[in-house]
Formats: sequence, C-alpha cells, structure tokens
Amino acid sequence: MKTSWPIRLVRALFFAFSVFIGMAIALGLQQDAWVGALTGAVFMGLLVVLDVMLAHFTLRDFSHATLGLAVGLFCAWLITRIGVFQLAYFQNHDEGMALQNVVEICIYGTLAFFGVTFALRSDRDQFAFLIPYIRFRRDGSEGEPLLLDTNAVMDARLPGVFASGFLSGAVVVPRCVLNELQKLSDSTDPAQSLRGKRGLEMMEKLRARPGMNVSIHEDGVSDVPVEVRLVTQARELNARLLTTDDNLAKVARLRGITVLSLRELAAAMNPELSVGDELRLPLTKPGKDKNQAVGYLPDGAMIVVNNAAARIGQTVDVVVSGTLPTSAGRLVFAEIKPAA
Repeated sequence: MKTSWPIRLVRALFFAFSVFIGMAIALGLQQDAWVGALTGAVFMGLLVVLDVMLAHFTLRDFSHATLGLAVGLFCAWLITRIGVFQLAYFQNHDEGMALQNVVEICIYGTLAFFGVTFALRSDRDQFAFLIPYIRFRRDGSEGEPLLLDTNAVMDARLPGVFASGFLSGAVVVPRCVLNELQKLSDSTDPAQSLRGKRGLEMMEKLRARPGMNVSIHEDGVSDVPVEVRLVTQARELNARLLTTDDNLAKVARLRGITVLSLRELAAAMNPELSVGDELRLPLTKPGKDKNQAVGYLPDGAMIVVNNAAARIGQTVDVVVSGTLPTSAGRLVFAEIKPAA
C-alpha cells in the first residue's frame, strides 16, 4: 500500500512531539530523559501501527462509528439509571459496590461495541431515523458525486451531456481508472492506444469546463479488479456510478448503487417512429433493391426509402411507411413525401 508524503510528514511531526512530551514528563517526575523519550517513541510507534492497520477506515466510517458509540453509551447510561442496583441484593451484599461496577462496565462495553458495529453496517439513509437533518441535507443538496468508470470517460458524448446541464454534482474519477487509461494510451495496439488517448482528452475537457469540480479519488488497493473497486468506492462515497458497461450497471444496482447509464440514456432518446411520421433525411447510399436509397438517423437507425435512388446525395422529406425489428436494430421503411 502506498503512503503519501503528507501522511509521512504528519507521522514524523507527531513522533517528534511524542518524544519531546515523554522527555518533559520524565524530567518532571525526576526520571531520566531517555526513559521518557523511549516511552514516547514506543507510544507513537503503536499509534503508527494502528494507523496502518486502519488504512481503509475512512472518515465516513469514523463518523458512523462515533455516532454508534454515542448511541450505545447513552443506552447503557439509561439502563444503569433504572434503579436495578438499588435492590436489596446489591445493598446487602458484601461486595455489592464491586459487583455493581463490574456489571456497569459490562453493560457499557457491550452496548458500546454493538453501537459501533451496528453503525458501521448502516448507511446514511438509516441514520435519518435518528437524525432527520441528515436526510434533509441529502435531499436539499445538488446531488451525490458522480463516479466515472473507464468506458464513460472514453465516451466522446460525455462533455456534451455535462454541457447540456442534465448532470450535476462533483465528478470523481478513481485513480484505477486513470491508470487504466494510461495503460491503454501506451498500448502497442493502435486501436487501444486511440481509446486511451481519447479518454485522457475527455478528462482534460471536463476539467477545463467552468464550474466543473473534477477530483481524483486515491485508493491503495491494486490487487482487486477495477469493476469491484468501482462498486466499492461508489458505496464508500455514496456516489452515483456513471457508466456504459451494462454488466457493471447490473452488479452496481444489485449492491444498491444509483447507476446512470449513457447507453440507456441514448436508447431512451431514440425517436419512436410510427407509420405516418414525417422527417427530413439525407440519403447517403443506394439500397438493396434497385430503386431504394438509404439514410441514417442520428442514433444510427437505418431508413430505407423506396423509389428514391435518383435522390441519393440529397436531403428529402419522407413519410414512414413501416418498421421492422432486426438483430442489428430497427429497420425503417419510408416513402418520399408527395409534393403539396
């Protein structure tokens, strides 16, 4: 796991501070300074070891655990205030006070433990049961962050979608996605290299947009597949996942993550043509039959226009005469609109 230099700097400063405080305390107690320095160094060393063990423990987890601890301790305080220890058994027992202390410690420890563990297994929606303001803040915000996967970053439509204003909120790109884009850019395969460079170019366009908040999310895990890391990070950040990968979208939805699929958005925006609809269409090439011409809609749907071979290269008004679903998509038949 990689450790950034600010963390190392903080550890070094606290280590020096701990050694200094240890020496000061030892001199105040009429002890040798080296004893205090060694004690401070050992204490800080234990904290560093604990910090390394909790490297994947986020600030969100810490806040959840703190709230759970407070709830558990409050419940324990309520239990110990109901007067159980005022019973004659405790009052007349020779070790009544010691027994009371032991029972109270067990109650506080048990409820504190379960308060922390229950809180770490809960999400933010469940905290709204205790603190309604949490839900108010979420509903009143501009939206959760948008977590982008590799395919979404390489999609040339992405800057246009953001420019349209349909998407809002901070944009988060995981470090593993950037690493994958760099790997593709350096590939010897021209097609893969082109895709990687296009993804990096899309990143530059997003960062250059006024008002866009694009950040890189660092994670220290490298031996886990990118798809798994994306789903995990989306849950940790309470983010929406923006993707064009249908399989990733299905897995994320099963984990309770909000998924925004560019593929589904494009499909929803496809015009639903019915018999009798009129549209203006550029004719680009001849059709399968002798008198047919072919044009394409912006979504790639093919329109076969009868008796229009002589109009290839022109933009004409056509009337839909029928549609046929095929394995390659929709096939629409049309006729040239008669002159008024």
